[in-house]
Amino acid sequence: MFRVTLFFSLIVCSFCDVLAQGVTQYVNPFMGTTTLWTPEELGFVPNPGERQWGAETFPGAALPNAMVQLTPVTKYHSGSGYQYEDSLIYGFAHTSKGHWNLLHLPILPITEEGKPTPQSYASPYNHDQEEAHPGYYRVFLDRYNVNVELTTTLRCGYHRYTFHKGDHRGILVDIARSNNMPRHWEIKQAGARAFEGFQDGEGRIFFYGELSEELESVTEEGGSNNFNQGRRNFNRPVAMVKLKKAKGSKPLELKIGFSFVSIENAKENLKAELAGKTFDEVRSDADRIWEDVLGHILVEGGTEAERTMLYSTLYRTFLFPHLRTDVNGEHRKEGRGAGVVKTEWRYYTNPSFWDTYRNKLILLGMITPDVASDIIRSCIERGEARGGYMPTFFHGDHASTFVAGSWLRGIRDFDLKRAYALMLKSATVPGRGGRPYLDEYLERGWIAEKDTVNVLTGNEYKGAVTKTVEYAYDDYATALVARELGDKENEQLLLLHSQNYKTLFDPSTGFWRGKVLRDGKGVWIEDFRPNYPYYQYMYREADAWNSLFFAPHDPKGMVALYPSREAVVQKLDSLFTQPNGGYLAFNCTGYLGSYCHGNQPGHSIPYAYYFADRQEKAQHVLNTLLHKYYGMGKEGLAYAGMDDAGEMSSWYVLNAIGIYTYSPADPEYIVTVPLFDRVSFTLGNGKSFNIIKEGRGEKIKSITIGGQPLKGWFVKHEDLAKGKELRIVTE
Repeated sequence: MFRVTLFFSLIVCSFCDVLAQGVTQYVNPFMGTTTLWTPEELGFVPNPGERQWGAETFPGAALPNAMVQLTPVTKYHSGSGYQYEDSLIYGFAHTSKGHWNLLHLPILPITEEGKPTPQSYASPYNHDQEEAHPGYYRVFLDRYNVNVELTTTLRCGYHRYTFHKGDHRGILVDIARSNNMPRHWEIKQAGARAFEGFQDGEGRIFFYGELSEELESVTEEGGSNNFNQGRRNFNRPVAMVKLKKAKGSKPLELKIGFSFVSIENAKENLKAELAGKTFDEVRSDADRIWEDVLGHILVEGGTEAERTMLYSTLYRTFLFPHLRTDVNGEHRKEGRGAGVVKTEWRYYTNPSFWDTYRNKLILLGMITPDVASDIIRSCIERGEARGGYMPTFFHGDHASTFVAGSWLRGIRDFDLKRAYALMLKSATVPGRGGRPYLDEYLERGWIAEKDTVNVLTGNEYKGAVTKTVEYAYDDYATALVARELGDKENEQLLLLHSQNYKTLFDPSTGFWRGKVLRDGKGVWIEDFRPNYPYYQYMYREADAWNSLFFAPHDPKGMVALYPSREAVVQKLDSLFTQPNGGYLAFNCTGYLGSYCHGNQPGHSIPYAYYFADRQEKAQHVLNTLLHKYYGMGKEGLAYAGMDDAGEMSSWYVLNAIGIYTYSPADPEYIVTVPLFDRVSFTLGNGKSFNIIKEGRGEKIKSITIGGQPLKGWFVKHEDLAKGKELRIVTE
């Protein structure tokens, strides 16, 4: 009895420590910044000296869904701009996402003693003198003997530079450089202590910066602005910000505001968010904001490593999409009627739908429903201004899933009828701005692949299999909204279309397989190698193995395509045990057998075991992925693949707490075995529920919700929102 009591006392004490010290202590912003190198980790033999993809995360300072992300740049055109294994810092940029874009306005503190030139200014640094926390980043630049500290507000960056006493100080603004290859820019002095300007690159960003000391001059040096005349010249200038008092003993501080509307708005943003505030106050505010968001999930039990990974991945969930509304309510409207508009809601960038519709956007809405509703409002405005289609990202139009899943979970602060009009047109009317190859899909229920041979991994064609099955799921999501609005005719049409995922299933192989059109008839693609990965031939960033079992809306119908449940289990067992073939594909890394956890297409596959009555096999796979495919590499900081704006991170969070968005359009979650003994989840509306785990096994013996046995494997969102306890007993 003493040992049992002591055990639970330790758990309670651990929980009390978390409450007392806060959860931000567990966040490691460096998680996901390293790269996988070895064949064992990658799943193939890399080319000698060639760097593969990492999770492409950034360690810099940021607030949830902010306009500004203030982060070090170690390599341009490398996703987030930061790779842990790099040894030089080129500057500190003010935007980042992880998709090879952004990195607006890199700024670097310099000294005369460091001998910078417009062609050579990067500084070595050491990880021993580098640290990061939510809303704060620090590093020592060896070349310039300067300690750099960064923190942020929603729309502003705050720099604090502590130089070596006696050095001649200055600032280099890399005005002509970002990941978007700016063609136009401007920077000039704007007062005794201020400078201002703009930089192009994924929109025009305006800035207004104030220094703690007086300026002498702001000049461009070392190049020409020939991009302004359209001439291709890579001799790009930098801007040198010189101080009147070159030497000084106090830290030099820079407060800089941003706007995508105007310099005046950037100045107003700076005044509203940073006027009269010290660096330490802003840093403290940032920690408090993160504590409030991340504290919606509290856990008992688990290991220190599991808590660190939980909160580090939860942190990643809230970094994107990015705010584009200024403090005065203005943002720059896109598409038809473009210009500056003012709204009472906040305008956000387009979500990475193909990646994050699966989990991250739903998780974000559970905790910050006001942000989710404004993201949807932003999509509605963007869609109505661009042809009347719901905005797409990259490959699919999964905004429909986000809209349906949010509305059915009680997020109602947007115009559903306007959203539905866009969704319905996307599903039923071919046209520019809508779904690619929709005419084929509507005509015969599937999309034909390009009829060609000798296709290499990097060749990009139609991605016909992936598009077909994903369009079917989007049709289902749109049908759910049609049902909400009483549009029975289109509901039935869309539900019929949602069965199109079956049209490319090949029963002779047990795979979803591409077809080509010959003489008006569909013919299976003959050169079919199930474990050969493609970027976009038949499958998008996947092979046939990682395109299995995608019908989240119809798992019973999906399983029924096979001759028996035993055949489904055999297929899944083969997926997770057979070697993947060793084919090199940059965005297909981190294999368990032939299953690739390093990219999104297969992330729902493990749960197919549930529908063949082998839930414990699914949990074994999930546990393997949770424990071995996050925190990889020699530093323990790598993911199995790219985070993709928080999708990989959100997959971890939801499985770690025991509820996964198997069908994100439906207001329910498939129940898994959590890593923690107790999870306390407070929704964004203030209502809370608990998830309790009993036992240490992988097989679920029983599930109760509110004390009553749960029928099946899915728990309803409304039951959790009512505060009903979810109890999972394992053996």
